[in-house]
Amino acid sequence: MGRLEAQYKLKYAHYPARSVRWAQSPKSTLIIGGIKISRSDFFRRPLIPWREKQILQPRRGVRAAGSSRTRVQEYIKDKMKDLLPSAIKNKEKRSEVHAKLKHQKKLEKKKKAKVREAAEKQALELGEEPPARPVPRTIENTRELDETVCKPDDEELFAGNDADEFSCILKEERTPKVLITTSRFHSSRGPAFIDELISVIPNTHYHKRGTYDLKKIVEYANNKDFTSIIVVHTNRREPATADALLVIGLPSGPTAHFKLSRLVLRKDIKNHGNPTNHQPELVFNNFTTRLGHRIGRLIQSLFPQDPNFRGRRVVTFHNQRDFIFFRHHRYIFETKESKEPQSKGKGKKEEAKTQEKVITRLQECGPRFTLKLISLQHGTFDTKGGEYEWTHKPEMDTSRRRFFL
Repeated sequence: MGRLEAQYKLKYAHYPARSVRWAQSPKSTLIIGGIKISRSDFFRRPLIPWREKQILQPRRGVRAAGSSRTRVQEYIKDKMKDLLPSAIKNKEKRSEVHAKLKHQKKLEKKKKAKVREAAEKQALELGEEPPARPVPRTIENTRELDETVCKPDDEELFAGNDADEFSCILKEERTPKVLITTSRFHSSRGPAFIDELISVIPNTHYHKRGTYDLKKIVEYANNKDFTSIIVVHTNRREPATADALLVIGLPSGPTAHFKLSRLVLRKDIKNHGNPTNHQPELVFNNFTTRLGHRIGRLIQSLFPQDPNFRGRRVVTFHNQRDFIFFRHHRYIFETKESKEPQSKGKGKKEEAKTQEKVITRLQECGPRFTLKLISLQHGTFDTKGGEYEWTHKPEMDTSRRRFFL
C-alpha cells in the first residue's frame, strides 16, 4: 500500500467498506463510493492543487481553507447528480442513493397534490370549474382509430341484434342448455376444470367425448335441444401452452375458437369461496367493436338472462387489449362495530359510542382464466368447408395499439 493510498483511505474512512481503493488496472484510477475517478481528474485543480503541499500534506493541528476532503465530497456529489443508482457498484451506496431519490420523488408528488387540491378548492369557492386533472397516457386510451367501434345510437346494430342467432335466448324466449365435453386426448386438468365450469354456468351437462367425432356431437346436441356446446382442450404438456376453448352456438352457429391460458383452479386460489346454485349476474367490460359485440353476445347466450340477486354471485368477462379475463366472485356483507369518541365537556372523560356498519367485500370462487380469440366461424364447427367471419393472422399485429375487440 502506497503512502498516498493509505493517506486517502484514512481521510475517507466515512465511506462504506471497500468504497475507496485503487483499481488494479489501470493504476491511474481511483474508485470512491463506487465511482471511477481518474488520477488526473482527482488531483487536478480546483479539486486538489497538486503542488501545494500544505493542502496535500497539512501539518498537525492546521487545516487549510477548502480542505481536500470537502472538495472531494463536492466532486462526488456533482458526479452523483447525473448518475443512476444502477451504475453505482457499491451495494450500500447504491441502496442509499436509491432511497434518497425515492423519498425525493415522494415529496414532490405530495407537493403537486397539495397545489392541485388548493387550486380546486379556490375554484369551487369562486364558483368556477376546477382545473381538469391530467389523464395518464395508456395503450388503451391511445388505441388506433377503428371504424367498427359501436356507437350508442347505432340503429343498424340494434336491428342486427334483433335478427341474430342469440336473440331468442337473450329475449328469454328460450332457456339456455349447454353441453360440455373435452378433446379426445386431454390432461388431468380437463375434468377438474369442467367440474368448475359446471358450477359457474347453470343448466350445463357433461358428456364424455370418447371416440366420437365433433360433427356427430353437434348433431346429437341439436336433436336433444341444446343451445350451445363447449369443448375444453387441455394439453398434456407442462406448462400448458396449447390449451383451447371452443364455443359452438346451436343450431346455426357461430363457432368461436379461443386460446386458453393462465388457468387457476378453485383449490389454488387463496381464501376462495364455494359458489351456490343461484343464477349469476353478468358483467361485460370493453367489448366495443362489432366483433367484440358479437363475441360478447355469444358468451352471454351461455347464461340465463334472469339473475337471482339473492345468490350474490357475479361472473365477469373483462376485455383488455383483446385478452378476455374471466373472474367469478360472490358478494359478502359483514357488520362491524366501530367506536367513535364523544366529548362531554372540559375536564370530563370521553365515552366511546359503538356503531354498526355494513361492509361489503368480494370473495373469489374460481376458476380464473384468460381467453384470446383465434377465429370466429360461420355456422357450426367445420374445418374443411367452413366460412370464417374473422381469423387472427400474424400480419395483423402491426401495432401495439391496434385492437379488434
